[in-house]
Amino acid sequence: MGYTSRSYSILLLCILFLSFLKSFSQEKKTIEAVRIEEPPRIDGILDDPVWQSLPAYGNFFMYEPGNEGMIPEGYASEVKMAYDDKAVYVAAYLYDPQPDRILSQFSQRDEVFVQADYFSVALNTYNDGINETRFYVTSAGTIGDAIRGQNNFDFSYNVVFECKISKDDKGWYAEFKIPYNALRFPEVAVQDWSVNFYRRLVRENQTHTWNFIKNSVGQETQYNGLVTGVRDINPPVRLTFFPFAQGVITNFDGDTDANLSAGMDVKYGLSDSFTLDATLIPDFGQASFDEVRLNLGPFEQTFGENRQFFTEGTDLFNIGRIFFSRRVGSGPTGDVGTLDDTEIVENYPGKVNLLNALKISGRTKDKLGIGFFNAVTEKTYATIRDTAAGTTRDVLVEPLSNYNIVVLDQQFNGNSSVSLINTNVTREGHFRDGNTSAFVFDVADKDNNFRSSGRAIVSNVNNFDGTKTGFLSELDIFRIKGKFRYRIGHDFSNSTYDINDLGLNFENNFNNFVAGASYQIFEPTQWFNNYRFELTARHRRRYRPDVEIGNTLNLNTFFVLKSRFAFGGNISYFSKDDDYFEPRVPGRFVAFGASLGGNVFVSSDYRKKFAYDINFGYRSYFDTESRQNTFFDIEPRYRFSDKFLMILSSEFSFREKDFGYVDNTETEIFFGQRERVNIENSIQASYNFDPYKAVDLRFRNFWSTADYTEDVFFTLNEDGTLTNADYDISENDPNANFNIWNLDLSFRWRFAPGSEATLLYRNQIFNFDSQSTLGYGESLRNLFDQPQQNTLSLRITYFVDYNNVRGLLNKDS
Repeated sequence: MGYTSRSYSILLLCILFLSFLKSFSQEKKTIEAVRIEEPPRIDGILDDPVWQSLPAYGNFFMYEPGNEGMIPEGYASEVKMAYDDKAVYVAAYLYDPQPDRILSQFSQRDEVFVQADYFSVALNTYNDGINETRFYVTSAGTIGDAIRGQNNFDFSYNVVFECKISKDDKGWYAEFKIPYNALRFPEVAVQDWSVNFYRRLVRENQTHTWNFIKNSVGQETQYNGLVTGVRDINPPVRLTFFPFAQGVITNFDGDTDANLSAGMDVKYGLSDSFTLDATLIPDFGQASFDEVRLNLGPFEQTFGENRQFFTEGTDLFNIGRIFFSRRVGSGPTGDVGTLDDTEIVENYPGKVNLLNALKISGRTKDKLGIGFFNAVTEKTYATIRDTAAGTTRDVLVEPLSNYNIVVLDQQFNGNSSVSLINTNVTREGHFRDGNTSAFVFDVADKDNNFRSSGRAIVSNVNNFDGTKTGFLSELDIFRIKGKFRYRIGHDFSNSTYDINDLGLNFENNFNNFVAGASYQIFEPTQWFNNYRFELTARHRRRYRPDVEIGNTLNLNTFFVLKSRFAFGGNISYFSKDDDYFEPRVPGRFVAFGASLGGNVFVSSDYRKKFAYDINFGYRSYFDTESRQNTFFDIEPRYRFSDKFLMILSSEFSFREKDFGYVDNTETEIFFGQRERVNIENSIQASYNFDPYKAVDLRFRNFWSTADYTEDVFFTLNEDGTLTNADYDISENDPNANFNIWNLDLSFRWRFAPGSEATLLYRNQIFNFDSQSTLGYGESLRNLFDQPQQNTLSLRITYFVDYNNVRGLLNKDS
């Protein structure tokens, strides 16, 4: 029997209705923030009268592992939102049909991705689809905060806010107070804000969001719901102080030193949108130790930033990647000059003291981000001793230096931005100065089908021999929508590009091309929650002379089962590679043979008390049968309880028949064949008394050898090949035995919002010699024969809000 016209009409109406429902479900929700007179008490118990009077907003959507599916029965979530002239308040009702099974691992501030559920508020006070401030709390009461930007997620951002939780037989609850000194927003009568709320259920391996996020299109920041009702805010003065005092006792090789220091960090709201951060007389004595390694390569060894002032709120200054904060206060840039025959360098300082630093940043109502950074370092001297006369003299190796950054970042369309950045380093007197300017863009179409990003950078270095100007450009075009995606790109630099006064670049003089494609699922299948394949091809060339350097082809894979067991790996082919940096002589290169290799890894379910990560890799070179690299990493972890977690890690690396630079004379460049072994063992352990107090252990031992005892040496030919040669190691022995030991044991106590006390014991031992044939045990015994440095330090930081002090003074008066 055929369909009648009435049947067709009904069918058409059903289709239209379903389409309407689908489009309706993806529209942005709206939540009304209600102005209140009496703020709630922040204790996690949502029995305050204000919460009883406000409307609740629920009906969360599935976000991970996929958008499809309904929220399981019993896991409903509801939120309420209020504000006054001091803060924004949020209440979250997080129901759970089995509250006794909620995972609740304890951790400390910002450690929110542990085996505990979490709830987060993603607040965008500009409603620009890009910038969010996220406030987290876990089901164990740990709080965290982060800045989410266009291409970054920065947990080094820290502000002072309050959040407490409670639990009962229906689930758990969270209560937030977010002061305005933790936010930046335009000075307008009616605020245009947006928000989303995230609920992570670790036990169920799911994430729910209040407003729907289509996980295969665009960025999640573009899917926030709207906030209405926020108007006529009269926020208090945004002025906070973080004074600190620190005492340090150090013992090294029988000598004991004691030192007391004090300083202060200041945050001042220049307006509702702009904030000044300053550090006065800083002391970074409790920054984490650097993971130093044996460096046999042609480039300097660099480390991540551990100083809080240079990691917190620096998202604007990191645009364009021309700011490397470790340059500020790093080693001196000068040298001691020519020495007499009887003179030696008795002391050459490893770092330069920072006198003060400040940064100003914010964003206007027209979405223009503005940033200014300044730091000043003091004069630094090396000590020269005349061994014959017994006298000493000081040589200036780093003058008074000024570091500046200016940033302008215009965002638009909720997914795009263009930026201008300038960095400048001015050193007093006849020392090197540097200036770098960059134009950066990241632009996507409105429907998030394609994105194009790039940067153009001009560097200028003023040295004794005049000014040197360099240029770098990058351009990438991406398809960013759907399961199948691809990219093409081009990178260029001339031979005089140099940003190393306040930035970091290892290589220049290149003209490279890249193309890639990927396939990824966004909805779980019968077996997998997610999997991804990515193929990338690179063609590398020199700019001058225009010659091919090498080509690479790389395939990456990643799979996650529904049981949360992950595995994957990569396989890559490297063609013959002409390395122009390893010889350490301009214009010369060494040819490394083609190779094939890869790695495989597995990662088990962290929800279980015992879990592990294992990684195995291998690479074989075609130029010689015996040259190969092998590495193996294993990282078991055990969660003894919700309070105590220990992670062990061992990494083994073996390079057989490796070769590299040894020495050069005016006429010859020497290379040597070596056997290289790296073994690194580390321990991370944390006992958390509660979300405010913890004892942490961090230990690392790194051992590395470079063994040239087979006495196989070469001279480098003009065509990059090597010829066997004799080399006398009596004056320059390349054999290396490197062993370093670091141990940090600390007690952290966050005794009040924004206030913290840290007691740290640090033990360090280091040894470097030429006994490359020693085994690991023998090298470790020799390490303990070296003098040890033992340091005990106590640092106390206290948070002071100007408004609280003013209130107390007014009461007293």
